[in-house]
Amino acid sequence: MAVALLTLAGCAVPVDAPPVAPQAPAPSPVRPLPVASAPYDATPGNAARTFVQVMRRMEPAVERECVTRRTRPINCDFAFVVDDRPGLEPNAFQTVDNTGRPIVGFTLSLIAQTRSADEIAFVAGHEAAHHILNHLDRKTGAATAASVVLGSIASAYGGDGSAVARAQEIGASVGSRYYSRDWELEADYLGSIITLNANYDPINGSRLFERIPDPGNHVLGTHPSRAQRLAQVRRAVADVQSGRIQ
Repeated sequence: MAVALLTLAGCAVPVDAPPVAPQAPAPSPVRPLPVASAPYDATPGNAARTFVQVMRRMEPAVERECVTRRTRPINCDFAFVVDDRPGLEPNAFQTVDNTGRPIVGFTLSLIAQTRSADEIAFVAGHEAAHHILNHLDRKTGAATAASVVLGSIASAYGGDGSAVARAQEIGASVGSRYYSRDWELEADYLGSIITLNANYDPINGSRLFERIPDPGNHVLGTHPSRAQRLAQVRRAVADVQSGRIQ
């Protein structure tokens, strides 16, 4: 009987295992936003203290992002400065010194207009993004090309030296403005990512746009409308949270 049982077991027909249903891919983890910085009383002292604190965190973060994201061998040793001359309008700017070192500057009046650490961080990230994206050289190139074109047209139509020079000035101005709005939106996008990776909230930071004049959508305006810029910040944050970009 034992032999028969063993023989039957050896002849048993294997039964196919039921098919395993394919598993849906695990959803990408949603990256939470940093806790928004608390607003502070709009006094020069509070703004100045917050500025110093933010720069201590933003400077290494900006330089790290520059090394990671640059597309050409640019200098990533940033300097953050304050233009303390009285009477200057609220402004932030990006330039390079005579050694090629990138400079991000703030006027005192702009710092005084901020209401949170996130706003200061967002401005710093935006200006740094202009350098990382090579906008300064691209702006110079666009201005030079337009200047040459309009100068040549004026000369061809019989303009004298002063007319040609004036046409070149107009061409340089138009050329430098032509791509400005696109570049501002590019800097808003990358600046938002830099701000987020430094653990500041760019959405809260972009509230600064709500307190400055809306440039609208003028043909030769150098900045996009407020609605465009706020939408660009939200898009950058959504791309980081969804994992589409780091």
